[in-house]
Amino acid sequence: MDTSLVEFMESQLRQTTSVFHRYMFEKISWESRMFGLVGPRGVGKSTIVLQYIKENRASRKMFYVSADHLYFSSHTLVAVVDEFVKEGGEQMFIDEIHKYENWSSELKQIYDSHPELKVGFTGSSVLDIYKGQADLSRRALIFMMQGLSFREYLMLFHHTDVPVYTFEEIIDHKARIDDISHPLPFFKEYLRKGYYPFSDESDFDIRLRQIVNQTMEVDIPQYANMNASTGRKLKKLLSVIAKSVPFKPVMDSLASVIGVSRNVLPDYFLYMEQAGMISQLRDDTGGIRGVGKVEKVYLDNTTMAYLLGTNSTDIGNIRETFFYNQMRVTTEVISSRISDFEIDGKTFEVGGRKKGKKQVSEAKEGYVVKDDIEYGSGNIIPLWAFGLTY
Repeated sequence: MDTSLVEFMESQLRQTTSVFHRYMFEKISWESRMFGLVGPRGVGKSTIVLQYIKENRASRKMFYVSADHLYFSSHTLVAVVDEFVKEGGEQMFIDEIHKYENWSSELKQIYDSHPELKVGFTGSSVLDIYKGQADLSRRALIFMMQGLSFREYLMLFHHTDVPVYTFEEIIDHKARIDDISHPLPFFKEYLRKGYYPFSDESDFDIRLRQIVNQTMEVDIPQYANMNASTGRKLKKLLSVIAKSVPFKPVMDSLASVIGVSRNVLPDYFLYMEQAGMISQLRDDTGGIRGVGKVEKVYLDNTTMAYLLGTNSTDIGNIRETFFYNQMRVTTEVISSRISDFEIDGKTFEVGGRKKGKKQVSEAKEGYVVKDDIEYGSGNIIPLWAFGLTY
């Protein structure tokens, strides 16, 4: 193999520690002939792959490359893989696959040409991965990865081992953090800075802004064949959402503010959602596509909400964003006709310590999810508990 590629792999492995594994580590089918790990920028996809290689390379010949390496400006992935297989290679990992121009067709060729080789790839842009997936739909398993849960945050930054609790265990008041007597200070910290694995770095705010800018100005416009001015309109749209409480889209007035046709706004929202910038809460109407009408739009996570909302960040919006962000990973969350959210026929009203039960009084099975409380009882559940599901 080329010396520069080998040196790059070894340098990346030296910088990788295995002290903490993200929730996806045990869910990925590492033994599959081909799999893809996709998700928003900055959630730790590269790290999880490097951890696996570091822990298993003694038993199998593995190789790791990043598709944006300068080497690939004059060489193809197919050629590198062919050489690796000839040298007895057994498992290949390709990082940042979306940055390689012909990635989809070349992965298809690699899959068909080397049935004995196992291939894993990652992509920071969900958009590009799914755009090219048509060729790979029968070949590659796709795993979607999100940012840190409150539970993972406690483990990574505070070395507190907390078990995973199911949705049912949480509403039955079985969720506990045994090593922490008062979870609220840690929870407040998580809401502000805890969603991304690099949140303890000194330049965290700068890095997160770069992720937002890169996604909005490069990833989405490139995927949707937009020009630069449209990218700026997307950023303006994101800013409107960030300052809302929460945001219920009214297309006509929004189109006027942003300066675009109302007809293109649903597509813009979908692009932003797929890219991990926003999340859209839908109702239970299926329709032709099997997705309901959008009732509310949130920023994707609370850390992003605090960054973009600045001094106008609304705590009610933060609470709802957290609940939806965490619960969507393990359950199907839809809007409630009488309250905030519905999961498996159960209704949830999210608020502060003084939130009453009026809005769930008509629900067949209703719960009040309160911030600023350490423990709950009956149908009152602390908000932080919903961050322990993955």
